[in-house]
Amino acid sequence: MKKASQILQIIYCIYALLAFSILTIIAAIALIVFIPLGKEKLSKRILKVCRFWGRIWYFFIGIRHKEIFEAHHQFNKPHVFVANHNSYMDIPPIVLLKHQPIRPLGKFESSKIPIFGWIYRAAVVMVDRSSPEKRAQSIRNLKAALHKRISIFIFPEGTFNMTLNKPLKSFYNGAFKLAIEMQIPIQPILMIDAVDRMHFDSVFSLTPGPNRVVYLKTIDVSKYSLDDIELLKEKVHNLMEEGLKRYRSYP
Repeated sequence: MKKASQILQIIYCIYALLAFSILTIIAAIALIVFIPLGKEKLSKRILKVCRFWGRIWYFFIGIRHKEIFEAHHQFNKPHVFVANHNSYMDIPPIVLLKHQPIRPLGKFESSKIPIFGWIYRAAVVMVDRSSPEKRAQSIRNLKAALHKRISIFIFPEGTFNMTLNKPLKSFYNGAFKLAIEMQIPIQPILMIDAVDRMHFDSVFSLTPGPNRVVYLKTIDVSKYSLDDIELLKEKVHNLMEEGLKRYRSYP
């Protein structure tokens, strides 16, 4: 029985990967139409294409996107979104947050994936940590997005939290420094089910089911200066940690 279950799991994951690949190719073809219209037009259209791609992929693999609002969120204003990170399934919900323009911060290495990498480069603000100059350019690109009233999305833990007995790793300064410098509110959100949909150990752990996103209270940064980064980080970290403990059990 266990062996049969494992075989079905592998078949499902291969099916999901094939669906992902086919939809990515279709999305790339759809976006080619907008290339002659210029980069600005492409950037606007790619969000809609990616959201459509995400909804269709979720439908075919049996995953349900749901947003829970614990507090009011102003969709007509740009925000610095921050979220917990412990699974590759943290990524699809970003494009499904359909209420406002949003650009996630993404790793440069992912842009090298054939076909997907081309869409990825157009959809995210890439961070290349290979040199101080390239890191500085990434910050300038994030600020440029905020100036255009486009929200940005950052995982402040930097990488996967692989300690499931601990809700969050410590946060890096980047998102909080940027929010203070630009005087942009921080919107903490929680990825509740992502690690259940796909464990960080293996892409062959993918399973159907809910993939909920929780909006927590928006944090106003107007009273914070750059000297208060640690205070702001602690406040957001505590808010997110308490929220995760409400939705998930930890040893």
